[in-house]
Amino acid sequence: MAAPSLLPPSFSAGIFDFDGTLAETWHLWRRVDEIFFATRGLPFDEDASATLATLGFAAGARWCVERYRLRDEVSDIVDEWNRLGAALYEEEVRLRPGAEAYLRALREAGVPLALATTNDPHVLGAMRHVDVYGLFDEVVCGREVARGKDHPDIYLEASRRLGAAPGACCVFEDILPGTLSAARAGMTTVAVRCEDPRQPARELRRAADLWIDGWEGLAD
Repeated sequence: MAAPSLLPPSFSAGIFDFDGTLAETWHLWRRVDEIFFATRGLPFDEDASATLATLGFAAGARWCVERYRLRDEVSDIVDEWNRLGAALYEEEVRLRPGAEAYLRALREAGVPLALATTNDPHVLGAMRHVDVYGLFDEVVCGREVARGKDHPDIYLEASRRLGAAPGACCVFEDILPGTLSAARAGMTTVAVRCEDPRQPARELRRAADLWIDGWEGLAD
């Protein structure tokens, strides 16, 4: 597939990930994971932290219960992650430079936008410096679909809500499983560099139709 034109856009609808893609939040979720493991007397598991970023809250909690043989209820783990995440997101999260300008430029060009995030509405709503519900026409959270981003469910649901065919959508992601599953669904993909040192940049460059280092200058 040819590399997409970002502005003027060559796509009819835009679907955006949040964590890492639009906001540098990996360090916040690492803190949440570190607290989660520490309170249970478990050593921090780097691979598990990366897996949880793909699965989302409920599926991730079930995965943790099974992997570590925890006695916690899945709902209690989800509530814990929500509480910890919301406390950090409230004051610390801001969009990456240029991200809001690009989103607004797309909307001015008549492109409907959806947020497709494994995050929870409670955490998104806690942010004081980012109004995702004002920036996007639709917000789809991981809890609203059956499977994580290693499957295309969340992107297909976003395209459905936007009233756009999958082939007309462009997905902006910073994780490899999401980029691959969106591509399998027939969507154009843009991989976005982030600060997470675990990001497999080389693999993402190969998998995506386009790679960008950030958002600055895209709306010019």
